[in-house]
Amino acid sequence: MINYSQLIEDMDLDGKPSDHRIVVAMSGGVDSSVTAALLTNAGFDVVGLTMQLYDHGKALQKKGACCAGSDINDARSVANKLGIPHYVLNYENLFQDQVMEDFVESYLKGETPIPCVRCNQTVKFTDMFDRAKKLGASAMATGHYIRRKRKLGIPTLHRGIDSSKDQSYFLFATTNEQLEFLRFPLGSLTKDETRNAAKLYDLKVAEKPDSQDICFVPEGKYADVVRKLRPGSIDKGNIVDINGNILGQHDGIIDYTIGQRKGIGIGGRKGVEDKDSKLYVIQLDAEKNQVVVGPKEFLKCKEIEISECNWIMDKPRKNCSKVLVKLRNSSEPIPGEISINFETNTSELIFDKPQYGVSTGQAAVLYNPNDTSQVLGGGWITKAPNMFR
Repeated sequence: MINYSQLIEDMDLDGKPSDHRIVVAMSGGVDSSVTAALLTNAGFDVVGLTMQLYDHGKALQKKGACCAGSDINDARSVANKLGIPHYVLNYENLFQDQVMEDFVESYLKGETPIPCVRCNQTVKFTDMFDRAKKLGASAMATGHYIRRKRKLGIPTLHRGIDSSKDQSYFLFATTNEQLEFLRFPLGSLTKDETRNAAKLYDLKVAEKPDSQDICFVPEGKYADVVRKLRPGSIDKGNIVDINGNILGQHDGIIDYTIGQRKGIGIGGRKGVEDKDSKLYVIQLDAEKNQVVVGPKEFLKCKEIEISECNWIMDKPRKNCSKVLVKLRNSSEPIPGEISINFETNTSELIFDKPQYGVSTGQAAVLYNPNDTSQVLGGGWITKAPNMFR
């Protein structure tokens, strides 16, 4: 049973639903399709916008990722079913310049980037915002599993009810201005409830599988994309141990990530204790073009530095304070202490317990220890020293 009264209340807009045009970012998946259906059936004036982010001919060949050709057709089909206008925005050049180029440069530096956050920061929550406002929208809605609340007159961001689908990690860079315009109708639903709603509305995407890959990375092969976009920029090099001894060769540091154990290509070491026989990637040295491997203990990271900090609230008044930190989307937040440099907009985070496999280029997302659902903000990891360095 859909609780439309609660949905309308959560939309946080004065007056009747029919007074408000809501632009829905429609990727062609079940989540954004149900978002459009919920709002349409609640009485809002809904318009669907879909982004075309890369070559349409190639996109048609790729399944299981948002913004591909077949997904654009699915979004259009859902819009027709709901009787709402639908527009496709060609953001191929913007996406190439603002997301894909950043992705490639990050990998070449030995980092592990998160292009989905950059897409939200740039194409989706800036250019798409502008188009939505030009269409006279009161708000833009997405199918993210995250909640928006208003506290003391200010919108705040909170983890989704369905912890297995919570997407707060990818939205830490949302600004206060953007949050005033954004809405997330699925934040209080589980994935099962969303699929049931899709069946209720008889949407053709009700059983469509979730996207697993980055939209422009077929089958999760990140290195293939880098090689295609930067041919000739990737050189072979040495795989070395912590003492600099050469153990093997690599075809490019882009094939490795910090903390990786499988697929290194050199096996374990003989004549050492079992606890030290397994090798992990502990450093990617872009300057020397080396992959450094060693025992797991060398992955211990006690503190990190983050830059481009974004606060989904007023900046903390104290320079040092306790926070919860999420270092990857699939992990739970861990306790730590943050020290903020207000002049450079950077912060240092010291973990209560050392963490393993922390990589530059990833994000550190901060949560309120007194309300563990609330996202305080976050930043990009620029320094993550482990026991090796």
